[in-house]
Amino acid sequence: MTGRRSEVREPQQDRSRATRQRLLESTIELLAVHGWAGSTVAEVAEHAGVSRGAAQHHYPTREDLITGALEYMFDGRMTELRGGAAEIGAGPSRTLHVVQGVVDHFTGNLFKAALQVWTAAAADEQLRARIVPLEAKFGRHAHRTTIEMLGADDADPVVHTLVQATLDMARGLGLADVLTDDSARRERIVRQWADTLHTALDSAGAGRSRP
Repeated sequence: MTGRRSEVREPQQDRSRATRQRLLESTIELLAVHGWAGSTVAEVAEHAGVSRGAAQHHYPTREDLITGALEYMFDGRMTELRGGAAEIGAGPSRTLHVVQGVVDHFTGNLFKAALQVWTAAAADEQLRARIVPLEAKFGRHAHRTTIEMLGADDADPVVHTLVQATLDMARGLGLADVLTDDSARRERIVRQWADTLHTALDSAGAGRSRP
């Protein structure tokens, strides 16, 4: 009898996870394409193919849904970046891969969705109180992940600054890509910065700890 209850519970848990995943992915897609106004709980639920009641069962408020979606997608993206970098050997090609991956992160749907949330949070004190610490967490995680992918030593202040400059540059390229296709110019900048970064990291002594 216990085994049968377990068998019933597991499919229910699987369906629940699948529902949450559809809701979170739909939230990011709608935010990126239709903005804050077009990403209500009802609209996300319809896009995900679930009822509004089911959506609110998992995420009682819109703020819960939005922050949950940002965290889910961000964590997945960081895991994906680390996995891709691990397959490439040391040297300039790895540095280029890391820089390109970071820039791709800031020019993708997740960043566009986050921009919509930041804009809304600027005029909503309650939302801002949730987004500011979340964004700080994302910043720390992105910096740490980039350090890991480069195999660099973050204790070196020069290295720390170089990696932060990489993230700031990538964020700026992401902003430039919001309204127009900036891919051609962006590709040149990425390659030039990757060369500069690789040389600078080696000069700073980071090469001793790089894989």
